[in-house]
Amino acid sequence: MSLTLGTGPLARPSTGQLNADLWSVAPAHALYLHPLQERIRGILGGRTVVDTTGAVMLHETGLLPRWYLPETDVAPGLLRPSNTRTDCPFKGEAHYWDLEVDSHRMEDAAWSYPDPVDGCPPLAGLVSFYFEKVDTWLVEDEKQIGHPRDPFHRVDARRSSRHVVVRVSGEVVAETRSPVAVAETGMPVRWYVPETDIRDGVLEPSPTTSVCPYKGVATYEHVVVAGRRYEDAAWCYREPLLEALPAAGHRSFDGEDVEVQVGA
Repeated sequence: MSLTLGTGPLARPSTGQLNADLWSVAPAHALYLHPLQERIRGILGGRTVVDTTGAVMLHETGLLPRWYLPETDVAPGLLRPSNTRTDCPFKGEAHYWDLEVDSHRMEDAAWSYPDPVDGCPPLAGLVSFYFEKVDTWLVEDEKQIGHPRDPFHRVDARRSSRHVVVRVSGEVVAETRSPVAVAETGMPVRWYVPETDIRDGVLEPSPTTSVCPYKGVATYEHVVVAGRRYEDAAWCYREPLLEALPAAGHRSFDGEDVEVQVGA
């Protein structure tokens, strides 16, 4: 899914080849820090708690990438030292901070490494926030959902004329010559079928939703075949983000007894 997850080169992937033995010299646990270009703001209780153009992103083996923001760009007086400490063998001792804005108090909302261990990228003077402990994150003037987007992660949604057949428990529930193929870094290609090419009566509403920072908010549906309900076997991005826009309103299928056959 990124440099450090899935098939990424810093995740020790089982597939793909390099022209050198990277892992004979690279550490088992890799850290990569690089600057970001965008303005990033965090808002809690209607107040801007951090506003910076000096953010950096830390990639770390097996973990999602994280923003680290200059402590000097956090509004004065909002971060209060916490007694919490944790130790990371690759970064050092983390000191935690409570975030307090008027009546809003978020315990251990952020952390920093004031004295990183030798070999760690330069994290001193930077602070990272738990994404969910701030009401709203803005990148430039657009709201960021889910978690910070990895600039090395890519989503491509392309219209296709390939023959796609979806079967659930052996029964055809969808068939199309107008699918949308969504290719995403580190993930298998997902095929999205227009609603008009889905068999009537097989979809049933589900309360389940999920958030993808690259595609948007997905709503789910159960698939009902021969009296049996397959939970959350279909999903749809009704108002996708730009990268997934061609798949708007289409459904993709996966799960128990689901087979997606793709032909020429």
